[in-house]
Amino acid sequence: MALRTKPFDEQTALVTGGATGIGRAFTQALASAGARVVVASRRGEVLERAAAELNEATGAERVFAYAFDVRVREECEAVVRHCVERFGALDVLINNSGLAVPELVEEITEEGWETVLSTNLKGAMWLVRAALPFMSAQDFGDIVNVSSQAGKHGYADVPSYCASKWGLLGFAEAVRDHARKTGANVRVFNFCPGLVDVENTAPGAETRQGFVHVSNMARTLMYALSLERNVVLEDIGIYAR
Repeated sequence: MALRTKPFDEQTALVTGGATGIGRAFTQALASAGARVVVASRRGEVLERAAAELNEATGAERVFAYAFDVRVREECEAVVRHCVERFGALDVLINNSGLAVPELVEEITEEGWETVLSTNLKGAMWLVRAALPFMSAQDFGDIVNVSSQAGKHGYADVPSYCASKWGLLGFAEAVRDHARKTGANVRVFNFCPGLVDVENTAPGAETRQGFVHVSNMARTLMYALSLERNVVLEDIGIYAR
């Protein structure tokens, strides 16, 4: 039996950290393809400004701001409910929120460790836990996690960041296995980029040496999502030569 498909202009996406950098590039690409996109983070004013700019650029109201704290389970559950109740579905979840606290191993603090793990890993878990039942029930969904090359290689100055990004890949494997065993039409993609230039994001802007322009991330996202439903790019490494 063929797996259910949906054109982008019938899809609803939730992008955490969607107002700036990689998240904004993802949001713009999805909105330009016709999807409704909820951008969510803690900075309400930044979200509202980004939504207005992106809607103006696309010539339609497709981007919607939602302020929440990814570290709080109840707020993760609430933003997923918001998407489903307002738009009738949640088709794409992009776990993009993330931060790093530079600390050498012998200097790791409980506060730094908890801040990074709660934002980068636990928050993604709460969102997937809330979204997966809806995706399974509607027989369609894609989960995209923004991990990092730090999810595959250790770096001495950001041990908590590495732990969170390695953990995100392991969690994604578990979710992917769950989808296989339950027969859910839900795919799980992981982006593992190297250095991404989140400062020079204008179209055609010259990136810093060794950095990837965010547009390359966005084009790769749309390619991955456009593949046939039985095809999954599990871990997508992208970096500059």
